[in-house]
Amino acid sequence: MDVPSDAPATCPTCGAEYDSVSVHDAGLLVNLLDNERYRRVCFEPVAGDDGTPLVEFYHHTHEQVAADGE
Repeated sequence: MDVPSDAPATCPTCGAEYDSVSVHDAGLLVNLLDNERYRRVCFEPVAGDDGTPLVEFYHHTHEQVAADGE
C-alpha cells in the first residue's frame, strides 16, 4: 500500500470529505459490514508515474457520510 502525497481535498468519486486515502496495485477485497470506523470506501482508478494501473481508496467515516449513503 502506498499513500499519495498529492491527495485531493475531497473525494474525486463522490465529492465528500474523507479520513484517509491509500493506493493499491494488486488484490482488492472490501468488507464494510462490521466496520466501526469506516462507512464507505470509494475507488478511483489512476495511473502511476510510469503508467502502472493503480486504484486509490478513499476511506469515509460514518460521520463524513450520511446514513442514507449520500
